[in-house]
Amino acid sequence: MKNYTWLMTIIFTVLHYNGLAAITIPGADGSDGILHITSSTSIDLSQAVPGNWDDDNSANAGSGIYDSNKWAVVFKYSSVTIDTPVFPVSENTLTFNNHPSRAPVVWLVSGDVAINGTVNLNGQNYRTAPALAEPGPGGFRGGMGYYASSVGASAGFGPGGGKTEVSNRGFGASHASAVTSSPVPYGNPSLVPLLGGSGGGGASSAHGGGAGGGAILIACSGTLTINGKIMANGGTPYDLAYQSNGDSGGGSGGGIRLIAETMTGGGTIEAKAGVAGSYPGSLGRIRVERVNNNNSWTAIAPEPSVVGLTTNDTIVLWPTATSPTVKILTIGGEAVGSDPLASFGTAGADVSLAQTNSVQVLIETAYVEQASEVKVRLTPRSNADYTEITASVNSIVSTDPLVIQWAADIPVDDGYSAMQVHVIRP
Repeated sequence: MKNYTWLMTIIFTVLHYNGLAAITIPGADGSDGILHITSSTSIDLSQAVPGNWDDDNSANAGSGIYDSNKWAVVFKYSSVTIDTPVFPVSENTLTFNNHPSRAPVVWLVSGDVAINGTVNLNGQNYRTAPALAEPGPGGFRGGMGYYASSVGASAGFGPGGGKTEVSNRGFGASHASAVTSSPVPYGNPSLVPLLGGSGGGGASSAHGGGAGGGAILIACSGTLTINGKIMANGGTPYDLAYQSNGDSGGGSGGGIRLIAETMTGGGTIEAKAGVAGSYPGSLGRIRVERVNNNNSWTAIAPEPSVVGLTTNDTIVLWPTATSPTVKILTIGGEAVGSDPLASFGTAGADVSLAQTNSVQVLIETAYVEQASEVKVRLTPRSNADYTEITASVNSIVSTDPLVIQWAADIPVDDGYSAMQVHVIRP
């Protein structure tokens, strides 16, 4: 408004205070500047600066902040615009290269967001062994297909990773729901915390499973316009129609959380399963939170969880200080770092153990009832299905707050494996 008349400035000010109060997005200080995408672009999340999510990022504007405690790459833009493709170009797509942690993407925007092109967080389709399909940011990798003698297929990765029949086929991954031969659903409709989809299981045909769709939170204090697309779909498996001996599993859909004062537009929002052959993945989750709803989105799948907001609401972005937490403390007596990457050797192992057939895993929970089920999942990089063991109470560390340590003995074999722990509360 600086170039307008003094009178117009006064009118704007009166309207702003009398009628244009907005929701409050914590941390939305605009320190990453303006994001304006005019042609197909990829943002390299590995360039994010380590720090606290609400730090001022002006010195590294546009790079984002990686907060390992929140497991998120956070950008604090003043506005976001993804232009409509201009003929003869058919697409204007924003994609992402994963951070080494594969953390999800968070946009905290102090102004408006207009998506007229495409934001793509899809998981990769199946890969031929020994490669693994890479997820969208916030998702999990697909399992490996058969590679060589004694290097057979593996299950998909992530809390809902699809099973593998090492000598036959892989199965789809779960997320918002369970699918054939896959684990129970995980996460919650609020998408707090923010999670993507899991990977499908690999097959004996050398074809791996599809990767999980990624996860993104877009929160803006102004208007969110979607006339283009936001996609966080699971990767597709190998199609049974083209082979005779089994096929791989599809990745599950990711997570999309949208928050704004006003939502408008007629675009498409997807967190769908990777579908091909006989073993698709599960749908992901979509969450919509807004004060004013003027949208006419042409397609949204799955059906979103919708929450009405009130102007002047302060948005909850992260789990609260008293939310349930779970973490692995030690594996075979070796301490686990605060930010394990499960890189399978690319950046070194998170924990290295002497050859053994079994290890004890020590887990700690806070604000989790003793009647809960604490489950440890081990997924080898190759040649085996996942193993899931229910842990037992090892000790009560404190009662206020309730902190419990749990222990589980997990069978292991040589080579790399990924380990995860999750809690099912009563």
